[in-house]
Amino acid sequence: MARVLLFGRLADQAGWRDRAIEAMSLSALRAVIAGDDPDLAEALSGPGVQVAVDKTVVRGEAALLASTEVAFLPPMSGG
Repeated sequence: MARVLLFGRLADQAGWRDRAIEAMSLSALRAVIAGDDPDLAEALSGPGVQVAVDKTVVRGEAALLASTEVAFLPPMSGG
C-alpha cells in the first residue's frame, strides 16, 4: 500500500494527514480517493496543488509501489 500524506488545508478537509491506500498508479490512487470522498478528490485536483512521489514533484502519471510515499501539497503563498 502506498503511504499518502496530506498537508495544510487538504488534511483539514480530509480529516486525516496520513493513510495507507492500495493503488498501482497515481491515477488509480486518485480514483480510490474520489470513491471515498469526491470533495477531497476535487480539492486534490485543484489549481496549485502539487503531488510529490517519493519526495519528487511529478506532473501526470506515476507508478506506485507498496513502499511509495505520495504527498499532496496545497498551493504555497508567502512573500
